[in-house]
Amino acid sequence: MLVSILVSIIDQVSNGTGGTKVSSDKQAPSINRRRFLIGAGVVVAALGVARWQYLTPPTHKNGKLSVSEAHDLALRGEITLVDIRTPREWRASGVPEGGHQIDMRREDFTDVLTQIVGSDKDAAVALICARGVRSARMTLRLSEAGFTNIIDVPEGMLGSKAGPGWIRTNLPVKEWQG
Repeated sequence: MLVSILVSIIDQVSNGTGGTKVSSDKQAPSINRRRFLIGAGVVVAALGVARWQYLTPPTHKNGKLSVSEAHDLALRGEITLVDIRTPREWRASGVPEGGHQIDMRREDFTDVLTQIVGSDKDAAVALICARGVRSARMTLRLSEAGFTNIIDVPEGMLGSKAGPGWIRTNLPVKEWQG
């Protein structure tokens, strides 16, 4: 939609109509280059803010683990590690050893998680995604749903500002069996 608006503006600038109908006796004001550039700048700035909000993990007070800590604790059975990425992502990069896979888009996500951990909403559950944004969001969502020990793995599988991630740390991955 945004692209079609910009194309329309460019067309109007190039033919000099400015988007208004021209009567035979009046000259319609045209969109000059300065107005176009200001408008385009506003659009780019708005897209930048939207992208920043989409790619920035929300802050939360829940615990956080490095990928190495999450791996060790999952293998010892001290946490339930849940990879909340999509099946396409699991296929592309594999899944973390010792983890369960639940697509966070599932409407029954909470029910499936409860089946894995039992009815214990105090069970330690660590969430991992690709880069830590979705796991932070899901950490807040599960906390609101009554889970009291949700832990974020902000490095994710691919790395983030929090660290290099599961794959670059050379932690074991398995092929997804979906």
